[in-house]
Amino acid sequence: MKKIIIALICIIAFQISLSAQSTIDSVLAQIERNNTTLGALQKRAEADKIGNKTGNYLQNPEIEFNYLWGNDVTGNRTDFKATQAFDFPTAYSYKNQISDIKNEQVELEYQKQRKELLLKARLVCYDLIYTNALKAELSKRIRHAQSIADAYKSKFDIGETNILEYNKAQLNLLNLSNEMEVLTIEQEALQAELTRLNGGVPISFSENEFQVAVLPTDFEQWYMQAEQSNPLLNWLKKEVELTQKQVSLNKALSMPKFQAGYMSESVVGQEFKGVTVGLSIPLWENKNTVKYAKANARASENTASDNKLQLYSHLKVLHTKAISLQNNVSDYKMKLATFNNTELLQKAFDKGEIALINYMLELSIYYESVNNLLKLERNLNKTIAELNQYL
Repeated sequence: MKKIIIALICIIAFQISLSAQSTIDSVLAQIERNNTTLGALQKRAEADKIGNKTGNYLQNPEIEFNYLWGNDVTGNRTDFKATQAFDFPTAYSYKNQISDIKNEQVELEYQKQRKELLLKARLVCYDLIYTNALKAELSKRIRHAQSIADAYKSKFDIGETNILEYNKAQLNLLNLSNEMEVLTIEQEALQAELTRLNGGVPISFSENEFQVAVLPTDFEQWYMQAEQSNPLLNWLKKEVELTQKQVSLNKALSMPKFQAGYMSESVVGQEFKGVTVGLSIPLWENKNTVKYAKANARASENTASDNKLQLYSHLKVLHTKAISLQNNVSDYKMKLATFNNTELLQKAFDKGEIALINYMLELSIYYESVNNLLKLERNLNKTIAELNQYL
């Protein structure tokens, strides 16, 4: 029978946690729609994508017309010329490839900033869950303290207890009420922050149960997935690819440039028509550009390797912390349920076996344990949220 009850409690807790997660996802979806910063970043990304496509085409054609006055013998002269200059043909292919890579980077940068903002909102939600849960706990404690204070007031009025015991009961109620006021201020501030992130649109979040957070214990397997989907690492991969393409582009730009077109010349009694071609020989203009591009490519590769190593170490620390917190939460919950003496304390107090001060002291130990569990759950969920930001 006991196993069945425990199983039912676990099922109910899991359903509550799913409900809380669903509510958080709903809040984040609203923030993604309404947040003005995300809207501005999206518009900036769209503009940058258009900007990256500029400068990839042929130069503007040139048209030249000359009308020269002569004398009665030579007559007037008319010249017309239309030419088109262009780089070595492969340069245009590399320019388009580079612009495509830059646009992928723009999208990755937007996704990175989006994840950072949504993580901030998620962390606010976890702080609100913690505050809401603590307020729910305090509400029960205040009701209990109020009943004790009322009882001691009645006893004091009829002379069954002294002023010291009466004051203890009243001070206990006062302290709990003050805690509630502080929590209410914190709750309102967090709610206001959530509204700010939602673009100023009021948003309510009243969940007071943390989800059952589970993280795979195998870090290497988890990291392989993170490495494939992380916007920062993917951006760095694109940066390496970009610098390599830049080397090829600079090599193409170091090749001769061409110019071709049509030209005509008319004088009295004569007219000449034909094609015109030109060649620009790259002697000095692009000196060291290829050398610089190769050095930049090597620097990008080293930067990408360093960032990958730093991220790996950072995520490993976070993963280790999350696993430890996960184990601590599970162990703490089990032991807190095992060592819960509140019912026994209540019976002993009702029978007069322990004094009020001892009763409140024993209760405060249990209350502190509940508060510690809530803090552990909040830290666990925040740590996992930071890890999942890289997925």
